[in-house]
Amino acid sequence: MVFKAVGDTRPYPDHGLDARGWSRIPPRQVRLDQLVTTRRELYLDRVLADDSTFYGDLFPHVVQWNGELYLEQGVHRALRCALHQRNSLHARVLDLTQ
Repeated sequence: MVFKAVGDTRPYPDHGLDARGWSRIPPRQVRLDQLVTTRRELYLDRVLADDSTFYGDLFPHVVQWNGELYLEQGVHRALRCALHQRNSLHARVLDLTQ
């Protein structure tokens, strides 16, 4: 199993963070098997692309809500980690439980 669960929605409230807001959150290590995805679709060309981390934030975006870690952005990066037999990655984690 790569992820804890595969979801297709964002069950947490809108956080209103833009790219600048996310960039202020320091990355930390997160285990892949603790993440719940918020999308079911995956584009293989993005997973297999050599420059898949070239555009956008280098670190995936994760939202902590009600004891769960939701992978909001970066499912392709997370899957690449799994394909390289890594069980964790560095991500920016926004804690909405506070």
